Amino acid sequence: MDEQVWKFQPSDHEAVRALFRDGIQEHIIPSFTHAISQPLHITVTLCFFTVGYILGGGSVVLALLAGGLWIGLLYYCCYEFYAGYVRLKLNTDMQDSAGFYLSSPDNCFWVAEAEINDQPQIMGIVAVEGKEPPDGGQKCGELFRMSVSSASRHTGLGSQLGQTVVNFCKERGFSKIVLHTSSTQSAAVALYYKMGFKLVQTPEEAEAPWWFLWLVRVSLLRMEKILQPCKDM
Repeated sequence: MDEQVWKFQPSDHEAVRALFRDGIQEHIIPSFTHAISQPLHITVTLCFFTVGYILGGGSVVLALLAGGLWIGLLYYCCYEFYAGYVRLKLNTDMQDSAGFYLSSPDNCFWVAEAEINDQPQIMGIVAVEGKEPPDGGQKCGELFRMSVSSASRHTGLGSQLGQTVVNFCKERGFSKIVLHTSSTQSAAVALYYKMGFKLVQTPEEAEAPWWFLWLVRVSLLRMEKILQPCKDM
């Protein structure tokens, strides 16, 4: 499969939104499996079953109902963590990707396209936004919307998209690239480490409340890669 990477076009809008949505929401089930398998959550689940059994006068049905309510709450939290994020972004920067990412020379949005059964299909996306640091130092680039179709994984497309961002940020003279991801997105985290990103141990404000993250058992990660300027600059 031969993918070609180029700048986002308005005609890519719906395919890009669908790839982003599917790529994020596929983490719901793995996140739920991870959360429910944690020792503390297993203990809480058993407690709900036991309390339901006792309060129900030995009723197995009430025991299952009590335990099921707790398991349902965990699943809802995992679902909402990712689905809610998708809703937010589809109604903000990805509502008008061209307007948001292509209206400034410090921003860009790329798509990777391949021929599947003689039909062109979007197989990967990535974006970058140039940002001024709070301390007034040199600009940095923030990587956004990295997503690769399941049919193009393990082909090097993720690395190709990542290198496209690195080259762009070097050309713009950015000092570094930063990104945010979650601990359950293990494949993405592994790719970023391979690309030379490092985990930054600094506290970050989360869009979700702390108790929500505690239930989901997800950690939000900030990573960064320091850039060396291009030789011709």
